[in-house]
Amino acid sequence: MNAYSNNQTIIYHNGEYLKPEAATGNLYSQTLHYGNGVFEGIRSYETPEGTKIFKAKEHYERLKYGAEVMGIPFNYTVEELTAITYDLLKRNNLADAYIRPLISTGANMGLYTSKESILTMQCWEWGKLMGDKLLRVMTSSFERPNPKSCFVEAKVTGHYINSILSTNEAKDAGFDEALLLDMHGNVAECSGANIFMEKNGKLYTPKKGSIMAGITRSTILEICQEEGIPVEEKHFKLEELKQADSSFFTGTAAEVVGLKSLDDYEFPLRWTDSLGFKLMQLYQQEVLGQRKNKFSKAL
Repeated sequence: MNAYSNNQTIIYHNGEYLKPEAATGNLYSQTLHYGNGVFEGIRSYETPEGTKIFKAKEHYERLKYGAEVMGIPFNYTVEELTAITYDLLKRNNLADAYIRPLISTGANMGLYTSKESILTMQCWEWGKLMGDKLLRVMTSSFERPNPKSCFVEAKVTGHYINSILSTNEAKDAGFDEALLLDMHGNVAECSGANIFMEKNGKLYTPKKGSIMAGITRSTILEICQEEGIPVEEKHFKLEELKQADSSFFTGTAAEVVGLKSLDDYEFPLRWTDSLGFKLMQLYQQEVLGQRKNKFSKAL
């Protein structure tokens, strides 16, 4: 057994519900050899109305987008994927869970996409990826990929070598996480989450282009609009981030987590007084179906 499964675990694999040890893979898969596969990270929550997958439609549309741009044949609909996910959660007796659908490719040692694909879906209990404490972050020597070299907004398995390299570098240097810049020296994102900074009561987050435009990021932007929190998408440099009052990361696995410091710069605003802390609380209300937004309050 491992941290993600036990002797009761059930997965969905190639049209069947199986024990993890019963699933088989192809040693000649392009996903294994070349990283040509796509995946999603999704969370479900136990809410007053029962188990709810947060933004299933958005996640599964992005999964299908990834398969499309990588040329991987994939015929499941969003509705079918959502139904499978709820069934899988029920079979594993899980409500608060992390869900990992993966589309892997068939055997092909050439560099033209295989015409075979397999859907595997797993779920397990998983706390916040980066924990709850404020993070010590270092600027990585690695950059986000050139957006002309790949589809940066697709969650392609091979892209995450970039994240592994930057995380290893940060952990080995004694930090909690890594911050990556883009090819132009603009702040991009961390190894597996988007970044926001607060300055003089306003939030800023990098524009789309070199970043994975995360679903949690878009949720935070929606909440800001509904709550009247000023926020702007723009390019900014590392020097500007190191003059910010506060900063935080957002992602499905990480949810919302604050930063303590970046390199030798410590963010001066107390976390509990920051907009990030307020949004962390509002995000939790949102995923649990407990938030009454500004517009609904006015009705």
